[in-house]
Amino acid sequence: MSASAATRQPPRGLYTRLLGLLTPFRREVALATLLGTLTVGAGVGLMTTSAWLISAAALHPSEAALTVAIVGVRFFGLTRGVFRYLERLVSHDVTLRLLARLRVWVFRAIEPLSPGQIARFRGGDLLTRGAADVDTLQQLYVRVISPPAVALVTGALLFIFLARFDVGVAFAAVSLFAATGVAGPLLARLLARGPERRAVALRTGLMTATVDLTQGLADLVAFGQEEARAEEIARMSRELARSQRRLAWVTGLSDAILSAGAGLATLVTLLVAIPLVSAGRVEGVWLAALALAAASSFEAINPLPEAARHGEGAIAAGERIFALTDLQPQAQTPTLWRPIPQDTALVAHDVSARYGPGEPLALDHVSLTLRQGELVALVGPSGAGKSTLVNVIERFLEPESGSVTLGGVDTRQLAPDAVRARIAVISQRTHLFNTTVRQNLLLARPDASEEELIAAARLAQVHDAIMELPDGYDTVIGEQGARLSGGERQRVAIARALLKDAPILILDEPTAYLDAETERAIFTTLFDLMPERATLLITHRLSGLAAAREIVVLRDGQVAERGTHAALLQARGLYHELYEAQRGTIRG
Repeated sequence: MSASAATRQPPRGLYTRLLGLLTPFRREVALATLLGTLTVGAGVGLMTTSAWLISAAALHPSEAALTVAIVGVRFFGLTRGVFRYLERLVSHDVTLRLLARLRVWVFRAIEPLSPGQIARFRGGDLLTRGAADVDTLQQLYVRVISPPAVALVTGALLFIFLARFDVGVAFAAVSLFAATGVAGPLLARLLARGPERRAVALRTGLMTATVDLTQGLADLVAFGQEEARAEEIARMSRELARSQRRLAWVTGLSDAILSAGAGLATLVTLLVAIPLVSAGRVEGVWLAALALAAASSFEAINPLPEAARHGEGAIAAGERIFALTDLQPQAQTPTLWRPIPQDTALVAHDVSARYGPGEPLALDHVSLTLRQGELVALVGPSGAGKSTLVNVIERFLEPESGSVTLGGVDTRQLAPDAVRARIAVISQRTHLFNTTVRQNLLLARPDASEEELIAAARLAQVHDAIMELPDGYDTVIGEQGARLSGGERQRVAIARALLKDAPILILDEPTAYLDAETERAIFTTLFDLMPERATLLITHRLSGLAAAREIVVLRDGQVAERGTHAALLQARGLYHELYEAQRGTIRG
């Protein structure tokens, strides 16, 4: 990260947006600020009353004359602890509720972005934005917003108290209070801006590199690159440690300035007040009390340098989070949804789509029709646009032109979740969660019965493999189904899609990791289910497509040719080339 990037000014309106996150908790924030002020006030009262009591006791007055001060010391000593406890209780309650709200807000913001716009972010980067950056923003109230408010109120109350004795004393003490309260945080912000932003960037890079290292560890070991990647992570860790040491140095310098300011305020208060005592304008017993009132009030500004430093971190985290949450879903949701039609006919008419402004068309005027009981195959070289068409059908990607209709209704007028509920997709890249086989299957239909669960597993030829696991369907299968073989993971994914029992079935290389015998058994099952469904088969394997009503051949996002298996072979076009190349590979 360059120095200029590290010290750039935050976008206009960012502060307002960050403060806006606290709007639902404004009453609790005000209450916590009041309790924080009362805590500091009780501390000032304790020191002031104690100083007056000691000074007055030195004159040997009657015990009755000291009674109020003695009670005051006890009162302020007790209330300081009570107010501190209540302030921490309220402020941390606000913080934790804000944290929960932020996490849900970030998830709801990024969920519609999947999969198209999410693909531009690395996994570790997303994890950092959704976890570490959100955790950084939880400091927004406790360490950034509240301390300046408490300091401002404390300074005003200190001036009112000291002005009762002399305006000059009040002005001198509060001037140093304000100067120190501004100089310390300002210096901390200036010195910490670069290291704090670099630390945020380095934490992101470190998280991303660690996730990549963990996920790709087997490949790194196989190619002997684990040491190089480990050294890269070590280098980033050293850079992060340097930034953190710089921040620690800034914190120490800020603390020194605050301590010097408190001592100077005490000295100046004494220098201004002593002539007043000598002139008889202020009673001598109040001299120490005034000095300690000024010194103890600095408790209110002690958190300000840290607030400034954490403020820089919150700004950097806020920029990164807003950069993610401000992205617009590529599939827009209408304000009013039309009822989902019962007809399952799905028609893509003259569809063109791209993944972002300025990017080339991923689909260019593609059309196809799916009806109940019919099989349509979609083939073509890698990168031809097959998966893009599926994203458009599932409303993950908005068509730039053309339309996709379900039962004659444009899917842009239907709720995305309602459209996806009518579609079951079996993909070659299916995510399995680190939970039980049962929970992974029930993801498709949470209310499915045990009998339906087992029936879907049997159809997918995976029931016997599941029963061989230590706890059967209740076996935890690990990250990405690590406890299963590649073929077993694919069959669990097929079982999950079958359990959904949707009227539209999209098969995207569903048997990519299966042996030939299991593949035949799976396809026999799927073909048996096809009369009740509209089926789109995406495949690179061109044998066995004679059953398809139509084969659509894509190249560079366009329809190169379409027709039946026999007609396309006879036309001797791209399909014929792919078919012959595949046969040659198999014979070789």
